[in-house]
Amino acid sequence: MAVTDKIYIKNHRQLVSQLDANFPKGAFSGATLDVLFGGGNFDQLNDATADRVLAFSKDFLDCDCKANPYCGHPERKFIAYLLDLRAQGLDPEAMVDVMTDDYMVYAYPGDLYSFLDDAVRTLDAAEDLADVDGRDAEARRAANARQELEGH
Repeated sequence: MAVTDKIYIKNHRQLVSQLDANFPKGAFSGATLDVLFGGGNFDQLNDATADRVLAFSKDFLDCDCKANPYCGHPERKFIAYLLDLRAQGLDPEAMVDVMTDDYMVYAYPGDLYSFLDDAVRTLDAAEDLADVDGRDAEARRAANARQELEGH
């Protein structure tokens, strides 16, 4: 299961009530994207909530694909956002705090720990494969990215 499947809307019940629309709690589920990030109903939200929904839309759903927002780009952009937060030295608990403040979404820290652990293991494997294949530059790049995720 992708980490983006474990990103949830903060104050979900309140939003369902304000918008008078039923949608899943998952931030990247199709129905949620349709209701919250489809560009309508913002006049029913308070200013702070509307600002965060608009920021999420602008930062993650802004692409020119015909299938947008179902093209996979929003999820990839959000994963890059998570990796950037980690590169800034934040631990998963702090990452959750920042994403909640920025976009009114949250995850369980354990899910982020698992995501980061999987990323480290993938980079470690990529480094080993590059070494075996004699691709020194790629091995160094994977090693540097792994060390950055590990906080070294």
